[in-house]
Amino acid sequence: MDFLSTNSSLLMEKSLGFLWTKQAAILDNIANAETPNYKAKVVTFEETIRSKLETARSGIKPRQSVRQVLNESEFAVTEHLDATRMDENGVNVTAQSVEAMRNAYQMRYVLNAINSDLKLLHAAVRG
Repeated sequence: MDFLSTNSSLLMEKSLGFLWTKQAAILDNIANAETPNYKAKVVTFEETIRSKLETARSGIKPRQSVRQVLNESEFAVTEHLDATRMDENGVNVTAQSVEAMRNAYQMRYVLNAINSDLKLLHAAVRG
């Protein structure tokens, strides 16, 4: 195993990629709030990776299995098919704005965790 790419750092990297994609989808949804027939985008990752990690953890070689799950896990962007208005637009701007703020805070927490790990590594290198 590479010293700098532990399972936790790989999970943080995947989480940050997911949150970045989710933020882009939310902003697309808000930008298209007045577009007729626009279907809101939804990004999924958490449920899929949670179930895969639980399965891998109970396997024969849990560390290698978890790493494989992390390497193979991708997030999916799908369209939310429920229309909320007469023009068949599926965007609730208020809910999307709240989700954008929630997502921004989650990104900040992940970035702080990555920064903390890098500070520890920097301190270890400097001695």
